[in-house]
Amino acid sequence: QVQLAESGGGLVQAGDSLRLSCAASGRTSSPNRMGWLRQAPGKEREFVADITWNGGSTFYADSVKGRFTISRDNAKNTVYLQMNNLKPEDTAVYYCAADFRGYGSYNYWGQGTQVTVSS
Repeated sequence: QVQLAESGGGLVQAGDSLRLSCAASGRTSSPNRMGWLRQAPGKEREFVADITWNGGSTFYADSVKGRFTISRDNAKNTVYLQMNNLKPEDTAVYYCAADFRGYGSYNYWGQGTQVTVSS
């Protein structure tokens, strides 16, 4: 099976930038798509961004458009999330997710990495 490992979270000030990475390991084929979701305490899980593996089509939540950029390295089965101009409302645990089935939903999840943005 596939294991996803996120890294790159931390504590930053408003206006700073962070780059998250998520590496998929294991003997696998390429994913259909990989993405990022986030969840703050007491809040619903929120879609952030994802990217298709073939073609590299990207999709973003309105709240992060223009500030976040998702990208991938096909050879390494790794997805990245460049987060610029971070705001306190971006504070959350960020989860990497992958769809290896092509059914329209994610079937693998990482353990999450904490992003905290102070004002």
